[in-house]
Amino acid sequence: MAKPQEKVSFGQRLKQIGMVFQFTAKQDRWFAPLVAAAVLIPLALTVVAVILWSWIWLPIGILFILLAVLIVLNLRSNKAMMNAAEGQPGAAAQIMENMRGDWRVTPAVSSTTQMDMVHLVIGRPGVILLAEGNPQRVRGLLGQEKRRLSKVIGSAPLHDYVIGQEEGELPIRKLRTTLLRLPRALSGKDVNSLDKRLKALTARPQMPKGAIPKNMRPPGAFRQSRGR
Repeated sequence: MAKPQEKVSFGQRLKQIGMVFQFTAKQDRWFAPLVAAAVLIPLALTVVAVILWSWIWLPIGILFILLAVLIVLNLRSNKAMMNAAEGQPGAAAQIMENMRGDWRVTPAVSSTTQMDMVHLVIGRPGVILLAEGNPQRVRGLLGQEKRRLSKVIGSAPLHDYVIGQEEGELPIRKLRTTLLRLPRALSGKDVNSLDKRLKALTARPQMPKGAIPKNMRPPGAFRQSRGR
């Protein structure tokens, strides 16, 4: 039975936003100047509007300031999260687990003690394998997983990517946009059926103990954005 989603109080939400501010400010040197501009420019326009017309512009101006700050926070915090994730083992799986939409993620279905790993993702585009680690070793892991999965996925599309910065690899900052642009080949019913078959296939433990480090997710507000 699915657990009911926990409600987040107003105080907890403010605390989460504060944590996101701190995290982003440490990772992004442009964050503080952009937040200052998002506050000062609408504030100046609001003051002018109040002087020239009416006090009715004051609450409108405050709303514009809050909106501008939230836009800057959203854009820069996402960039900061990508910068922090660069080169971190297990980062691709963590990003996928926090993406909006119906993405079924199984971290490290195949891995080595050298922190090379392949993550399995099931979604509307089909079956996706994400490899992290040494390019030569992970390509071997990818080949093994593709042969193993091809026996049970039927006609479902199979996509595979090696996460990295070299030629032919997928930078982790482009992971979300790349997967969101994939054509939708499966229905929701197909995804459920495929998920059940692959869970049965990957039920056996394969990940060496300690292969995935402690949770590297940014502050709690990112986890709240996850949609299923």
